[in-house]
Amino acid sequence: MEDINLIYYNNFGIAFQWKRCAVKDFKKTQMVFRNTGLFLTQNELIQFSDQIEMALESSCLCEDCLKNETCRLLLLEAPNPQISFAMSYRELKDIDDLVKGTLFQLNLTKLLKNNTIRNP
Repeated sequence: MEDINLIYYNNFGIAFQWKRCAVKDFKKTQMVFRNTGLFLTQNELIQFSDQIEMALESSCLCEDCLKNETCRLLLLEAPNPQISFAMSYRELKDIDDLVKGTLFQLNLTKLLKNNTIRNP
């Protein structure tokens, strides 16, 4: 954990930034959930959040899907259009929390940093 700056985590995954990385990747966020890692810019995180919202809104779930964690009938498009994730409704809600929590923390950090610079 010494090599990362933790941004947000929940029971589904973790989001962090590497302390040592290439300059071009300095502002990217590493998000890890299940057996997957995504390295995303803030704009890609926003796009991913929009994709999650669309998947949640368009899901037609039966009673079994809402209760059954192994039922992975929902497809979530990743920021890269060539990748989709098969997820359960619970996983979709968990990744929604992970992405929104990450965006909240990134925006809060930026706001506090800007406020500190203006008011020394």
